[in-house]
Amino acid sequence: SESLRNGPSRIEDRRLRQQRVYEVLERVGLDPAQSDRYPHAFSGGQRQRIGIARALAPKPKIVIADEPVSALDVSVQAQILNLFQDLQRDLGLTYLFVSHDLNVVSNISDRVAVMYAGRIVEIAPTDEIYSSPRHPYTAALLSAVLTPEYTPNKSRREPLQGHPPNPANLPPGCSFAPRCSFASSNCQQNSPTLECDDEGRLVACHRKNELTLSGITRVSGNAVA
Repeated sequence: SESLRNGPSRIEDRRLRQQRVYEVLERVGLDPAQSDRYPHAFSGGQRQRIGIARALAPKPKIVIADEPVSALDVSVQAQILNLFQDLQRDLGLTYLFVSHDLNVVSNISDRVAVMYAGRIVEIAPTDEIYSSPRHPYTAALLSAVLTPEYTPNKSRREPLQGHPPNPANLPPGCSFAPRCSFASSNCQQNSPTLECDDEGRLVACHRKNELTLSGITRVSGNAVA
């Protein structure tokens, strides 16, 4: 009798789950008829779309995406980034998007938190991060980004020296101080806290209100390759 009572409900649950699978596959641009295929039958871009579909299945308000396009070709990266933007517009999603690629960050983010050695060193709207960084590490990251414009009079940016510290054995003071050309004795002895600078931006740097650092022009909009 127990199986008779639960049988129809299990069938209905299975039907609803299958319907949801079809819905999210269509939402990410895949054919629901392919839902019974094995992973090896899909391309890298299709597998990434399947991963996004799985994240959408429980109807979340926030999606955490950790390096979602780092293993993809540039043209496929653009397609996936455009899909993220379309889903955000249509479903009202919030993303926590983790990436080491600043070109990707520029295209997908409204606000950026920069981390060094496991600590956030700067938080600001994306346009401000790119045009006028306030932390030396942020400026160093941006100096490594290839940009299409060429300005003959632009001051030469020196490459970042040294190596990242061991997170299990961080140096005293600011973790970035051993690699920072602006570091003072205060930086080497005391760890800065993340607090507002003169412009209301969150920066973890003892000299945040003294330095004028170089940024780059942000390339935003749809990531069409």
